[in-house]
Amino acid sequence: MVADDQARRFGVEEEFLVVDRRTRETVARAGTVLRQAEKELGSRVGGEITEIQLEGRTTPCVTAAEAAGQLARNRATLAAAATEEGLGVIASGTPVLDASIPSPITEGPRQDRGNATFRGLHHELNICALHVHVELPDRDRAVLVSNHLRPYLPVLIALAANSPFWRGLDTGYASWRTLLWNRWPVAGPPPYLRSAAHYDELVATLLEAEALVDDGTIFWDVRPSARLPTLEVRVADVPITAEESAALAALVRGLVVSVLPWVDRGDPGPELQPEFMRLAYWRAARDGMAGSGVDVLTGRPVPARELARRLLETARPGLEEHGDLRRVTAWLDGLAEHGDGATRQRRAARDGRLTDVVDDLIRRTAPIGETSVPDAQNSMTT
Repeated sequence: MVADDQARRFGVEEEFLVVDRRTRETVARAGTVLRQAEKELGSRVGGEITEIQLEGRTTPCVTAAEAAGQLARNRATLAAAATEEGLGVIASGTPVLDASIPSPITEGPRQDRGNATFRGLHHELNICALHVHVELPDRDRAVLVSNHLRPYLPVLIALAANSPFWRGLDTGYASWRTLLWNRWPVAGPPPYLRSAAHYDELVATLLEAEALVDDGTIFWDVRPSARLPTLEVRVADVPITAEESAALAALVRGLVVSVLPWVDRGDPGPELQPEFMRLAYWRAARDGMAGSGVDVLTGRPVPARELARRLLETARPGLEEHGDLRRVTAWLDGLAEHGDGATRQRRAARDGRLTDVVDDLIRRTAPIGETSVPDAQNSMTT
């Protein structure tokens, strides 16, 4: 295992929905919960673009255990603040029950520009993802790493699939959030990139075409962060539990560390057919880990578990280097035994009652008595 001062740090952002405990529907009261939680967590929590969403974030972490502890504490603090107000916090990629269409957008000049630019797309922004930042200050290396990550993005969608319901309906999909998000003009898998300069040229063109509000609204599923020295992977639904989020983040860190030597040897990454990527995204979003996915190199169906095994083998060097292989393997074994988040959400719907799904998510998002490790002694947040 690498020494702490040699480890590649990572950080995690989780988005949550605020629900009324009586109706189980989302409610525009995130600000109330946030003001209370900030007293304990400060910048570790924040608001989102709608008034029904909250975000929890870690400081830069060296170990997956450290990330799991911070995420657990974030969730517990948000849940306690919500409970005081008769509210709940749930980790789900989409609302199970929702009365908030159009989404209650927060106020501000940036939001106004977004409303003018994206129009009806802003009506359904009540979706929640997991974002993983991996420390990688060299932007040229970062964008070339993104080329190598692209084949694995559909697999990450399947592993984290946790959004089967949408406004009281079962969509038949494991990750409905993926379908909603990919309607945006700059979302989904990133393009094949030659360099940081190529990335900047594309962003400038998109800005000129008014497809963006600013460079922070590049919503590709992998991107160099607009404000941090990191590569950000933002393809996944928010998982139900903090432990799952930490394991997924460790897997992403392991994958980045494993492919970096390929970049440094001059390998620019595989060019993929867009049709196969689109197909693989759709199949992963539809079936999650319950069926087959698509091999993006051939376009042919492959069992989702086999695709997950291939991902694990690619990430193995980075996972072993940082001591995360056992944690990630245990998480993958748990998915095989208990199902992905979408499967577990559906299982919680006793006799089809979606209120039971919300109640189950409230319990699992922040279990009573959840413990945390001490916070990192580092003020830089992701």
